[in-house]
Amino acid sequence: MVRILLNGANGKMGQEIALMAEGSDECEITAGVDKFTEKKNSFPVYKELSECRENFDVIVDFSNASGIDALLEYAVKEKKPVVIATTGATEEQKEKIKKASEETAVFYSANMSLGINLLIDLVKKAAGVLGDDYDIEIIEKHHNQKLDAPSGTALLIADSISKVTPSPMEYVYDRHSVRKKRDKKEIGISSVRGGTIVGEHEVIFAGPDEIIEIKHHASSRRVFAQGALRAAVFLCGKEKGMYSMKDLIK
Repeated sequence: MVRILLNGANGKMGQEIALMAEGSDECEITAGVDKFTEKKNSFPVYKELSECRENFDVIVDFSNASGIDALLEYAVKEKKPVVIATTGATEEQKEKIKKASEETAVFYSANMSLGINLLIDLVKKAAGVLGDDYDIEIIEKHHNQKLDAPSGTALLIADSISKVTPSPMEYVYDRHSVRKKRDKKEIGISSVRGGTIVGEHEVIFAGPDEIIEIKHHASSRRVFAQGALRAAVFLCGKEKGMYSMKDLIK
């Protein structure tokens, strides 16, 4: 049984993970960390990572990007593998994540859904086949409480497409301030925030006289919780290094 320290335990995703772990025969939550500790849980919840006294095998982080630095310092110091599912990391933080993977096992993904990672494989293939004749647009939709825009997943999709195109692509987030025709070497990324939308990502390939759309819709947070727990079980006992959903599903 893999023992998990859940960072961000009292957030919406933390609670979803805790609920799913209760029915798991592969892992359990032994302790949690959250700046809000008033909520009742079946495990102790501390305000700081350093306060945890329970034994655990792996950290699962679904908190806030502002806490990534402290999380990495703790994981490296304690030599504990860590699953980072928090979105909104800066480029500087992503470099720190890579650096931490030189000291311990780090699993990092902008999206823990297996379906999204399948979508990424499909859009990479589509971009490679369709080439410059098709304009590429990404539309992502999330609930009105999401802090970062565009989503980390939208950027992950764009990065994946850019890797297979003949030349680097420019990401365009806003068109209202510039009056000019669309450039072939750009990927448009649009964000929608409203209601309780869990997560939708749509990639549009608009070509001469036809449109190809590849879309993923998450109906609940369970898909992300399931992916995070699978990542935790996968990462337990792994050698130091950087891991991602590609390693989990291959």
